[in-house]
Amino acid sequence: MVANRGAESTTSSSTRGVLSSRPRRCSRTSLPYGRNSGVGGDGYGGPVTTTEPARARASQPESRLALVRRARRTNRELAVTYPDAHCELDFTSPLELLVATVLSAQTTDKRVNLTTPALFARYPDAAAYAGADREELEELLRPTGFFRAKAQSVIGIGQALVERFDGEVPGRLEDLVTLPGVGRKTANVVLGNAFGVPGLTVDTHFGRLVRRLGWTTEEDPVKVEQVVGGLVERSEWTMLSHRLIFHGRRVCFARKPACGACTIARWCPSFGVGEVDPVKAAKLVKTS
Repeated sequence: MVANRGAESTTSSSTRGVLSSRPRRCSRTSLPYGRNSGVGGDGYGGPVTTTEPARARASQPESRLALVRRARRTNRELAVTYPDAHCELDFTSPLELLVATVLSAQTTDKRVNLTTPALFARYPDAAAYAGADREELEELLRPTGFFRAKAQSVIGIGQALVERFDGEVPGRLEDLVTLPGVGRKTANVVLGNAFGVPGLTVDTHFGRLVRRLGWTTEEDPVKVEQVVGGLVERSEWTMLSHRLIFHGRRVCFARKPACGACTIARWCPSFGVGEVDPVKAAKLVKTS
């Protein structure tokens, strides 16, 4: 996932945010096929047909109340489509999640999850990161890309935690963003998944989807966070982030979205920018 600043990166889950004794991973394949049966009732999770084309709806003025209602309906449908949406980084503690999120910049969660078992075993706490041999750490982080910058951030995080927070990851956004390589996005990932504090994770998928959905035209992540935060209940912020990220990775791609297999197409003014035929669109869908 692509970071917006430094070694910062993506993902979040309030309902799944209670830390477990073992790494948490997706328990089953998440298929983007919801309750609707698609065209002809053939089992494809295509959009429910409407009497008014999506593009025609988009040209009509939408009141603030209508936008809020549409956003919340979309979130509810995404909850049905992705009942197991969650943070896809493996972690068992706030520190592990913080480090994993920093490492996920400019790479995939899968790649990070292949790297972190050895990393977490070698550096079990903040003090270990603070005193890490830079060359050894860089070698461990090499598979994630930008390993020198990431090693610098991780060592800096360890030192800052030891010096200012007694070696513990703070549970406040204003403290987290003072750590090296940590911005609002990474902070919200940690808060939402490790501490159960609602937060919006505005990564590239999140930003692309909320603009396609017509929730905002803002490009700046902080402004996007502010706008979307005003549309959806605060208690839903973390899970909304997971659902949009899941949908962006599986259906609503940047270049060729699978519009015909989209369960939220009825509320999307951008329906039609991708493949609309449900059979063809279903073939584009990724299952993980």
